[in-house]
Amino acid sequence: MRPTWTVAPEPVDSPVAAALWRAYYTEVSDRWYLLHEGRRTDPAELERGIARETGRQLAPPTGQLLVARYAGEPVGTAGVRLVGGDRGTAELTRVFVREEVRGKGGAALLVGAAEDAARALGAGLVRLDTRADLTEARALYARLGYAETEPFNDDVYAEHWFAKKLP
Repeated sequence: MRPTWTVAPEPVDSPVAAALWRAYYTEVSDRWYLLHEGRRTDPAELERGIARETGRQLAPPTGQLLVARYAGEPVGTAGVRLVGGDRGTAELTRVFVREEVRGKGGAALLVGAAEDAARALGAGLVRLDTRADLTEARALYARLGYAETEPFNDDVYAEHWFAKKLP
């Protein structure tokens, strides 16, 4: 029997959410430092970065954290949150699938579930930012109908901005 995917809401302070946040942050931080400085993230800096982002903004009633499981194991995450005072716009963030299950459809499933969560929060538009070195993410968003747009924030790590109207 073939392993199956499931996606469900997850409390932002659960051990599963914390473990997936650590895996995500470690990977994107290491990729940035390896590209720009030829080294992995300093362990103390990694811990500060992980601790700084609690994920509170992804908690109901204005956000949602989702966890994907493959064959019952937690392997991916995505979050949405309403932005600013505009309850019609949501931000997609923390889209991550563990390397060992990439290429099996989990990322698209997570983004689709995040779009459903954004709709449930009242959003008609989803936007996101990403870096140039995260080529897999940029390709995924383009494949799923996200269009590059003008910058909507001044995040020092953001190099590409995307948006998608939700039907």
